[in-house]
Amino acid sequence: MAAAAAALAAADHPPAQPPAAGAAGPTARRDFYWLRSFLAGGIAGCCAKTTVAPLDRVKVLLQAHNHHYKHLGVFSTLCAVPQKEGYLGLYKGNGAMMIRIFPYGAIQFMAFEHYKTLITTKLGVSGHIHRLMAGSMAGMTAVICTYPLDMVRVRLAFQVKGEHTYTGIIHAFKTIYAKEGGFLGFYRGLMPTLLGMAPYAGVSFFTFGTLKSVGLSHAPTLLGRPSSDNPNVLVLKTHINLLCGGIAGAIAQTISYPFDVTRRRMQLGTVLPEFEKCLAHHVTAVFQHHEGDYEVRLWAPWDSERIVPRFIS
Repeated sequence: MAAAAAALAAADHPPAQPPAAGAAGPTARRDFYWLRSFLAGGIAGCCAKTTVAPLDRVKVLLQAHNHHYKHLGVFSTLCAVPQKEGYLGLYKGNGAMMIRIFPYGAIQFMAFEHYKTLITTKLGVSGHIHRLMAGSMAGMTAVICTYPLDMVRVRLAFQVKGEHTYTGIIHAFKTIYAKEGGFLGFYRGLMPTLLGMAPYAGVSFFTFGTLKSVGLSHAPTLLGRPSSDNPNVLVLKTHINLLCGGIAGAIAQTISYPFDVTRRRMQLGTVLPEFEKCLAHHVTAVFQHHEGDYEVRLWAPWDSERIVPRFIS
């Protein structure tokens, strides 16, 4: 998601619209920009997620304490998955991710520009604050639109060879719809997702925008280059853009990670029946089963022996 965030924040200044001879000129130019934005956001998201797909699957397995791997660390799991499921096992669920991430990245890309303009024109807010607000709103919009695909992707990624509940994307959709309350079953864990998306998207846009502004202000020659759309506008060089996007994504992911753990466990609720739907019941159940040895650890998601509390309404 860091690459998508970088692409989103890189669109901080839409290309200048040159005067056109005909009335259709500006409209055609604007439509082309939105189409390009849609494609750029989607492609950036697909490339980023495919690159980190093995780590993403390991994260799902460890977050939800899959009994085959819960006693292992990150690198041990990376080695154990190919041994047990083959190298393609590292990419399990990636097909659903590709279906999801293209519209996710594209919707987020386009929504960010729309919300940023709306906040600036209607509310009169500018500077870093409007990036923070627009980034959060764009992230939540994209999450809501693509959440069912994320649910299916996590269910497929959590499966281990020989213990398949779902045979594929279509079967997973049909099974969840039939057995988990219809359409609402695809939105299990949406609340912690939205709570986590606000700081993630907001911080990523805010951090990237700040790094971009500071970099271009203090070292324009070293870090910047003329935009292909408007030579009078400086943009970050490609490798600097990637570095800033990575830094922004890492900071944002660290801040929102507890919500991510909670979301994964709720999405796998039928697979992990011990995780109930309300915090009070969950805490009671933990005390009953682990009396005298209970500790809530929000900021230690790597600790496989602790219970992460749920943030739900």
